[in-house]
Amino acid sequence: MDLLRAVIIGPQGTPYHDGLFFFDAQFTVSYPATPPVVYYHSGGLRLNPNLYDCGTVCLSLLGTWHGNGCENWNSAHSSMLQVLISIQGLILNEKPYFNEPGYETEVNDANGQSRSLEYNDTAFQYSCRTMLYSLRRPPQHFEDLVAGHFRERGHAILAACKYYMEGNEVGSVVPDEDDEVKPKKRAGAGRRTPSFNADTKVLFEELLVEFNLKGADTKKFCVEKSKKTRQKMKKSQPAAA
Repeated sequence: MDLLRAVIIGPQGTPYHDGLFFFDAQFTVSYPATPPVVYYHSGGLRLNPNLYDCGTVCLSLLGTWHGNGCENWNSAHSSMLQVLISIQGLILNEKPYFNEPGYETEVNDANGQSRSLEYNDTAFQYSCRTMLYSLRRPPQHFEDLVAGHFRERGHAILAACKYYMEGNEVGSVVPDEDDEVKPKKRAGAGRRTPSFNADTKVLFEELLVEFNLKGADTKKFCVEKSKKTRQKMKKSQPAAA
């Protein structure tokens, strides 16, 4: 096999949860002596320090970043599965801000943690935009997978959008209506970008439309939207004389 296309589902507990991330791998004539060449379908977005908008995947295992020992490609032991697991576990992680070279020194710093939260806010929004890109232009032969995934996870993604707009930390567990899970309010909420809620609301509305088209369970959100629309219309009506 010379070419392979793979999709990784964003891990729970990260700003990438429930997203679909597509990668193409080319196995050159020198494989497995050298690692495959991997291209990320970014949709023009850089949602992670290691995933460039040009499609480059920055990973020592691929030879696109320096590493030591087992971090580098080993023709006797390394595999494409290892590459995919590394992307999912090391790149699409809980605090991707610290993937940026030099930023790991800020892990125990309050300002660094605050910047990490800001980065997660943006990463989640970019992940939502990536979802829209995949929904509207699914990769060839992956159309059914994309539709099925978002049909199943659409409700959870919309619930997460609303939960984060309520001031909770991106990537934290979104409780079910009957759960007694204590909300994880975003630390340093005062530093959240003022436009976060407005931008996320726009993404929410666009995702709601696309998820409806795919048959996801969106009834709750559609009812809420309809109710708000009626309330606005009622308020806009002139008072009776």
